[in-house]
Amino acid sequence: MKRMRRKSTAALSEMAEKGLQLDRETFSCSICLDLLKDPVTVPCGHSYCMNCIKSFWDEEDEKEIHSCPQCRQTFTPRPVLDENTMLAVLVEELKKTGLQAAPADHCYAGPEDVACDFCTGRKMKAHKSCLQCLASYCEKHLQPHFKSPTFEKHKLVDPSKKLKENICSRHDEVMKIFCRTDQQCICYLCSMSEHKGHDTVPAAEERTERQRELELSRQKLQQRVQDREKDVKELQQEVEAISRSADKAVEDSEKMFTELIRLMEKRRSDVKQQIRSQQETEVSRVKELQEKLQQEITELKRKDAELKQLSHTEDHNQFLHNYPSLSALSQSTHSSSIKIRPLRYFEDVTAAVSELRDKLQDVLREKWTNISLTLTEVDVLLSQPEPKTRAEFLRYSQEITLDPNTANTHLLLSEGNRKATYMSQQQSYSSHPDRFTECFQVLSRESLTGRCYWEVEWRGGLFGGVHVAVSYKNISRAGSENECRFGNNDKSWVLRCSPNSYDFYYNKINTPVSGPLSSRVGVYLDHRAGILSFYSISETMTLLHRVQTTFTQPLYAGLWLFGSMESLLSCVN
Repeated sequence: MKRMRRKSTAALSEMAEKGLQLDRETFSCSICLDLLKDPVTVPCGHSYCMNCIKSFWDEEDEKEIHSCPQCRQTFTPRPVLDENTMLAVLVEELKKTGLQAAPADHCYAGPEDVACDFCTGRKMKAHKSCLQCLASYCEKHLQPHFKSPTFEKHKLVDPSKKLKENICSRHDEVMKIFCRTDQQCICYLCSMSEHKGHDTVPAAEERTERQRELELSRQKLQQRVQDREKDVKELQQEVEAISRSADKAVEDSEKMFTELIRLMEKRRSDVKQQIRSQQETEVSRVKELQEKLQQEITELKRKDAELKQLSHTEDHNQFLHNYPSLSALSQSTHSSSIKIRPLRYFEDVTAAVSELRDKLQDVLREKWTNISLTLTEVDVLLSQPEPKTRAEFLRYSQEITLDPNTANTHLLLSEGNRKATYMSQQQSYSSHPDRFTECFQVLSRESLTGRCYWEVEWRGGLFGGVHVAVSYKNISRAGSENECRFGNNDKSWVLRCSPNSYDFYYNKINTPVSGPLSSRVGVYLDHRAGILSFYSISETMTLLHRVQTTFTQPLYAGLWLFGSMESLLSCVN
């Protein structure tokens, strides 16, 4: 063995002296791509690691035919493998002489990789590119840049295919100067010719400054990322909170509606039972009276029969003797006539139930509005931009109907409570606590939450006009104008429109408004964002006034008419 090793070492030395290159792949296993370990040679002459070829043949045992992974020659039966001692010694000596395992395929440069400019044959991937040499190097060929003082000041960067772009196309020189005037990299000769007199600095200096700006930009971006991640986390928490709240609200609402239904069912059953009980009592009483009357009829008929028989008695003495006892009639215990209330037995009960139904409907309608107010859209964190065109505004269109229970008696509502007209003669509205008694005002039936948009069209005489308002529901309905008039308190916001001017009022503060006069005004409300905007509507939309505040309650659309009898207003969606 020692003699064989000496011969192998001598052979390797001889090959080195002659300058021969050893192919690494020759001593590599084609299965694991590493240097051979315990090398064996199969009958066809190819060599493998013993464990590699055994594992390969173990998978083929069930086929009872074994093949060479490289040439596919088959062997039957499975060959007995013995270590190739000569090859084993040679591989060990190769390791000592510095020959390493063959690189794996991923170490070689592919079509998309930067290849080493100094590799011959199959090129390795570049590890670095040199801006001075304008060449790319694999790890092996890069070593002189680390060991030789000649390359000490060379600038190494990540592998790049664009090194040629650092060369000036006009002067074939490396571009090491940056022209701030023209915002481009140039070479030294360019700075002496067409860029002469320009603001120029070394490219490295410009890079340092831009790098500083880049770091600041990265800090801002990272801060924004952190902010957005925080927003996302808060949104997730909001989603979870909304889901929990919704689940609880559904559960509680189901319980309460079940209780209401149970109560209504009980009341229905009670009313039915009471009606039937009263029916039984009344029918029993009437039947009892019927029986007594029937008995009286029978008695009267019997008495009539006796009187008839007496009338036919021919014996005068017998007639006169019996007449006193038969002619006397017993006193009737009942009235001579029965008074009946036609169709008025239980109608009062029906009327009472009908009244209860109407009241419940009113309560449910009003309370349903209040419930709906709380079901506003979840509009958090990321605010939506305000619409720009009328088409965009109309996407948030809100149908408005006026509430007759709030209308002043000088306002006539028509067209499905979507139009109001000032009338000098009072209208016959029923009394209601929500009615405006002093101001010619009316509120909408619908509450306004989330984002919504509506338009108001008005016309009137020279001195007529309209106040287009939004208001909290708890605005005063009676008392002085300072208490209930739109814009004279902290519960309402109003744009006062007349044929020749606009004014905005809130809490008695007047803000003059300029803009094109129009008989149509658009109102945009973003309740959650606290935005209220008024627009003049003609062929285009012009912003008249915008309010930014915090709304603490649901809002209602409001109108105040004044001036001539022709003042007319129509709410349109």
